Amino acid sequence: MPKENLVSQKDIVLVPYPFSNLRQSKYRPVIVMSNDTYNRKFKDFIAVPLTTNPNIRDHTVPVSSKEMTTGSLTTSSVAKVDKIFNLEQDLVVKTYGQLSQDVFDKIRTELIKLIN
Repeated sequence: MPKENLVSQKDIVLVPYPFSNLRQSKYRPVIVMSNDTYNRKFKDFIAVPLTTNPNIRDHTVPVSSKEMTTGSLTTSSVAKVDKIFNLEQDLVVKTYGQLSQDVFDKIRTELIKLIN
């Protein structure tokens, strides 16, 4: 029996984000990249983290409340596309809202650049 998915593609959600040493984590908003079919089928979802560090570098995309179709972020952020990871849906603490298709497409394009 399929389970109810807790996240949808383009959602911005709050999760415990692991540091690269995998020994510690902090709560951070992330963008759900995996499609809804995947999200219904598996307990995990694929995500790109957001940071409020304003230093725009390679493989980042600016994200703020004005780029959301629903909800809002308290601070303008940057999607760190080169830090993609997967996480269990049950770890989602909060949903901020949903990202616009336009900005989501920019993030997806940046991700494709990394793997081509």
